[in-house]
Amino acid sequence: MQTNASPFVIEDLYRLGWLEDPQVSPDGREVVFVRVTMDRPANANRRAIWIAPVDGGPPRRFTSGTKDSAPRWSPDGRWLAFVGVRGDDPPQLYVLWRDGGEARRLTSLPQGVSDPAWSPDGRRIAFLSRLNAAERALEDSGESEPESADEFTRKQRAERRKYEEERRFDPRVVRRLPYRAGVEFFDDRYAQIYVIEVPDDDDAPVPAPRRITDADLDFGAPVWMPDGQAVLTTATRDPEGDSQFFFFDVLRVPVLPEGRADPQRLTNPGFTHFAPQPSPDGRWIACLRSPEGQPFASATSLVVMDASGGEPRDLTTAADLNIAAYDWLPGNDGLLCLAGYRGAQPLWRVALDGGECERLAQMPDDRFIAEFDVGRDGTVAFVAGEAANPCELYARNVHGVERRLTAFNAPLLDERIVAPFEELVYTAPDGCAVQGWVLHPPGFDPARPGGYPLAVYIHGGPHLMWGPGVRSMWHELQTAAARGYVVFFCNPRGSDGYGNAWRLATQANWGFADAPDVHAGIDALIARGYIDPRRVAVTGGSYGGYLTAWLIAHSDRFACAAAARGVYNLLTQHSTSDAHELVELVFEGFPWENHDVLWRHSPLAYAHRISTPLLILHAERDYRVPISEAEQLFTFLRRRKQIVEFVRYPREGHELTRTGEPEHRADHMRRVLDWFDRFCQPQSGDDVAPRGEHTDG
Repeated sequence: MQTNASPFVIEDLYRLGWLEDPQVSPDGREVVFVRVTMDRPANANRRAIWIAPVDGGPPRRFTSGTKDSAPRWSPDGRWLAFVGVRGDDPPQLYVLWRDGGEARRLTSLPQGVSDPAWSPDGRRIAFLSRLNAAERALEDSGESEPESADEFTRKQRAERRKYEEERRFDPRVVRRLPYRAGVEFFDDRYAQIYVIEVPDDDDAPVPAPRRITDADLDFGAPVWMPDGQAVLTTATRDPEGDSQFFFFDVLRVPVLPEGRADPQRLTNPGFTHFAPQPSPDGRWIACLRSPEGQPFASATSLVVMDASGGEPRDLTTAADLNIAAYDWLPGNDGLLCLAGYRGAQPLWRVALDGGECERLAQMPDDRFIAEFDVGRDGTVAFVAGEAANPCELYARNVHGVERRLTAFNAPLLDERIVAPFEELVYTAPDGCAVQGWVLHPPGFDPARPGGYPLAVYIHGGPHLMWGPGVRSMWHELQTAAARGYVVFFCNPRGSDGYGNAWRLATQANWGFADAPDVHAGIDALIARGYIDPRRVAVTGGSYGGYLTAWLIAHSDRFACAAAARGVYNLLTQHSTSDAHELVELVFEGFPWENHDVLWRHSPLAYAHRISTPLLILHAERDYRVPISEAEQLFTFLRRRKQIVEFVRYPREGHELTRTGEPEHRADHMRRVLDWFDRFCQPQSGDDVAPRGEHTDG
């Protein structure tokens, strides 16, 4: 650390981008990845594809677009396919020579494309595009809109399509659940699988893509079988199941020379299945699955089945791991998977025979790997954060030798004081050990008169897990410490990374099960003697917003609180969210059956007790936790004339603080810290209003 380094500030957000989707080249020499940066003048996130040599040379930008994603190598490594946006057109499929040059557009589909996948012989690319039944029928009839004679005509037709599309949903008629997600309403279109022949050279004409599915079902990302005769995908087994998360099976879709064949369903009810991948030799098919009875709380397991059919074998449940992602090792030599473990997310090696899951050695204990890819030669590329750096790209060879391939954050980190993360393991009231972390402000002095204010951060989920390497919170935690706070966060009951029993502890018991774990951590810090108990602030988002409201409704120990995009009334959350299943499955029944239970576990039921000054923040297009949740809590408190403010963010959804507009992300962070300062950082000579230590439940 440089002696002239300065503390982190909110504006550093604009200098901290992140990386996505690493892909190892077939010869193992390079890794392509997506770099996300923030364009401050445009108030937008920008995505471009970059390439980095595995031997450690400097990375370089590979595409010129600002909305490029999903880079995929051709099997021979000569081409790179990707999804790009040019101008006002929807995302389309492009290919680019490995040696560079101009990207060539392969598709011009009205609804765009996603999820490209090369065939094993490198002659075709499968991808998804959305159509409704009428559009599929028109496509099958062979009719199509004639090519535009000039750019003016093309623009006119595009404007006409946009106008007609808007009028199709004015008014909007809803007949199914869910009918919205993210920040958009669903239309009557479903994702279908296409295959397109890739021209041999730049002069050859591009053939029209061919659709190989035809159903009112959303098919998942296609994955080719090694023989090139079929693709694997997923689709719901129950179109009337009213779910966007569950009841999915693995399907094999034949790829015929012409026409289409019916998909073959490979899995059975009892579990929901996703992310299928065939083994390199095509003998096995692996996938992830979770039980349909408790899919939110129970761990996701990795299973493998014979490619010809049969019952899947579970490879990871005995290890008590929750699998986030996986990939095959070369030569059918087992699989690598990601699974959270005590605040980190390392790679684990899984044997096909169902033996023990082995954590890869020689990796830092605080590392949180977000994404990874295994190359043909066994090289593993991964994007990871650590306590000292929130996000960079790494490569690990077959001998376990690791190299960092990027240093995008180095210029900023060299200028800033990075607060170390101190692990804090403490005892909950029932005797269980809880893991947390503490950050201290620059120049920290445990003997400072009056002590320090404490900022408590709570993660969402509830089945998420935080640790020092979690990118989405790294800058926010550092900035809070830089503002003079001792910062504390933990993984209470319900968190991932501590086994299935720990995750299941909050099943049908939100608030009551995990709040004592948070209080115990605060008590452990106060016992150290350098925390002013009158100046404790708390904040959290999503489920963290729920627990923030729950804590201040059951305790008067907090000087102030900030609750973001939280669930406050489980009765209304059920019927307004795109994830109504959450309430039904976690609390094991419908609201009309469980009215008293759901109200008892709702922070709104206790809102009349809240005296803590509360800042409520919410996104207006949040369809996971609709803004009506925040409106209810604000109105309850305002009618009681409590200190409360309500901040509404237009255009944003549930991912506001992670991938929202940069200005909104910065504003959100600033408002929370300013709120804390208002009640926890009085000016010299001001007194701090005493807060009690009482808690109930």
